[in-house]
Amino acid sequence: MVHRQFAALGDPTRLAIVERLARGPTTAGDLAAPTSLSLPAVLKHVRVLEEAGLVTTVKRGRVRECRLRDDALVAVAEWTAQQQALWSTRLDALGTLLEDM
Repeated sequence: MVHRQFAALGDPTRLAIVERLARGPTTAGDLAAPTSLSLPAVLKHVRVLEEAGLVTTVKRGRVRECRLRDDALVAVAEWTAQQQALWSTRLDALGTLLEDM
């Protein structure tokens, strides 16, 4: 799932949507308003975020409300922390090796 999340977040438009939803739920129309994207284009991006498990939507009448999942970025944060620890250890070992030379 982390791979799908990173792929979804790799797009600047989807990242901007996640950043906006981090401030609270909003409608798809409100997500589209400050951009040059059409509502259908924004909904395609939202669908990718839903498939990655980052966003949920609820349709109420003609309005689709979008919200960031509470646990959305937990897996991304855990993976990032693991990578940071791994590379920190490797770079410390490289630094020690270079000092010994």
